[in-house]
Amino acid sequence: MTRTLDKKQREWVTVLPGMATADGDGVKLTRIIGSPKLDMLDPFLLLDCFESDESQDYIGGFPTHPHRGFETVTYLLNGRMRHKDNAGNEGVIEAGGVQWMTAAKGILHSEMPEQEEGLLKGFQLWVNLPASAKMSEPAYQEFPEQSTPLETRENGTQVRVISGQSNLGTVGPVLNNYTQPTYMDISLPAHTEFEQSLPEFHNAFLYMIEGEVSLVQSQDQTPLKAKNLGVLSQGESVFLKSGEQGARLLLIAGKPLNEPVARSGPFVMNTQAEILQAYNDFRRGDF
Repeated sequence: MTRTLDKKQREWVTVLPGMATADGDGVKLTRIIGSPKLDMLDPFLLLDCFESDESQDYIGGFPTHPHRGFETVTYLLNGRMRHKDNAGNEGVIEAGGVQWMTAAKGILHSEMPEQEEGLLKGFQLWVNLPASAKMSEPAYQEFPEQSTPLETRENGTQVRVISGQSNLGTVGPVLNNYTQPTYMDISLPAHTEFEQSLPEFHNAFLYMIEGEVSLVQSQDQTPLKAKNLGVLSQGESVFLKSGEQGARLLLIAGKPLNEPVARSGPFVMNTQAEILQAYNDFRRGDF
């Protein structure tokens, strides 16, 4: 691959490991964004990875809980999760599938494993909403594996595009005019280069699922290794090369909102007064 010389290439800003924790009914997970080391990366509020083949680590799931003011994105690599909410929506997310839920003014929902054994592995990303949309009606974009296109290249590279557009023109099914996100699951054979254009001023990061990558022709040749987050500088393109074991990673980017953030548990608003109102509305059953 020849480097796109007329595009400003992104560099590493920081590289961080995730933090082991638990959420829901004792589900063991790794918190990647939303930790003391990285509170948020506007517009991204949280990124969790859950991964275990021990049922006691995930069987409790995430019983009914509220959300207001942002979007939750659940993407599965292995296993099955059932979603239900208080508006009558219900479905099962399976490997390769994604649910992009706009909680907006408020919703009560549960996410429970649809399995009692085997590997459950996936991610939940929280994406902030602008003040103008925080009290809009809740909405869903849910796509099974066959509707999240998998681009396969001649060199063996595979790119599952959930949102945004690959350099070869594959378009993800999720549409979002608030933060115009890019969300890709990229698998690279050993010693393979990969370049992806991004809007210059969108915040972006990589999360390494397996293997490692380095930034091609970057001053910093430190590889990003498995189970680490690499925050990228602003720029028009990210240019990667995988290591000798190949690589699998998430590439996620989005338009920063540059608005005040007030957050408490399952609520993310712009002011503390709005947070208090969210708790009052929840107690009154107004979700």
